[in-house]
Amino acid sequence: MWHPCRGSNTGTGPVLPMKRSTALALLTLLWGLVAPPGGPATRALAAGSGGQMVLVRTERQLPISGDPIWELRLLLPGEPPRAYEALVGRARRQEGDRDRLGSKAPLPLGRYSVTEITPVDPTDEAELGRFLWIGLEPDFPTARRGLGIHHDPSAGRGRGSGTDGCIGLIHGNDLLVLGDLLRRSGTTELLVRD
Repeated sequence: MWHPCRGSNTGTGPVLPMKRSTALALLTLLWGLVAPPGGPATRALAAGSGGQMVLVRTERQLPISGDPIWELRLLLPGEPPRAYEALVGRARRQEGDRDRLGSKAPLPLGRYSVTEITPVDPTDEAELGRFLWIGLEPDFPTARRGLGIHHDPSAGRGRGSGTDGCIGLIHGNDLLVLGDLLRRSGTTELLVRD
C-alpha cells in the first residue's frame, strides 16, 4: 500500500546509515516474529478496542528547529495514562488546510481507526525511522489518505524536521513500546483533538 509519508519507493535515492542500539534492532526483529498469523496485528485489530489514543498539541517546541511538540496519549482501562512526544506535519504548515491531500499540515480533527501495525521495510523511505508503521484510516470524509504513526528520525534537525502529516514519534523506542501496547490491548481508536 502507498503512504504519503513513505513516499515513492524507487530505490534510486541514497540510503543514509542510521544509528540505533542493538536492543532496538532486536525488538524490531522480535516484533516480526511474535506478530499473530494472518498479518501483523490482525487478531488484536479484530478483537476490538481495549483503550484509546488521543492526540493533542502542547505549548512546547523543539529547541533548535522550533517544531511544535504534540503529545500522543494512550489511555488503557485500569492503567495510568501514557504519553509520547511527537511531531505532526511541518512546523510552517501547522495552520495549513488539514483536509487537503499533500498539505503537510497536521491530521484533521476527528476519529481514526488503526488499520495495521507492521515493521517498516528496509526499502521504505528513511524518514519512517526503520521501526514500525501504524496505519490510520479516518472515520470521516477527508481527502487525506495514507496517514499513520511512525518514528521521525529527522526531529529537530533543520528544514527536514517534522512529517508530511503523519504522527512522527520523536523517540524510536516509544514507537516500539506503543506498537506492542496497541497489539496487546486491542486498541484501535485514535482521537485527534487539536
